[in-house]
Amino acid sequence: FHGDERNDGGDDGGEADTPAPAKSTDGRTEMKYALLIYEDESLYGPGKNGPALQEIVSKHMAFNGELGATRLGGAGLAGTSSATTVRTANGNQTVQDGPCAPATEQLGGFYLIEAPDLKAAIAIAKRVPVLQDGAIEIRPLLGP
Repeated sequence: FHGDERNDGGDDGGEADTPAPAKSTDGRTEMKYALLIYEDESLYGPGKNGPALQEIVSKHMAFNGELGATRLGGAGLAGTSSATTVRTANGNQTVQDGPCAPATEQLGGFYLIEAPDLKAAIAIAKRVPVLQDGAIEIRPLLGP
């Protein structure tokens, strides 16, 4: 775990490196965020094709409906066994099979959302379905 832990009562905004919010079509100030979903992909079976995957997909479909226009995009990702990484070091590039780094939790999917501020994005992230344990990383998008 990297970064500062925050509880529900903590200050959730005002970071110096947070991009400036954009105005929505109705004049409200909105920020765009990526919600990155990290879980142990082995829970979903070989090739992410077990019954647990169907269970979580149905939960995400329901969650998509709840988000409505707040959801700008997103998708589930295939398992890390299908990943390919292009690594650049000292100007040289290599291509390797697999994810960029081994981890106990893998990036399994993401949502792109619009929210008025980080506090609202955190409230949405707390509702993202995970099968068992996992983490939802919230990152503001750069630019419009």
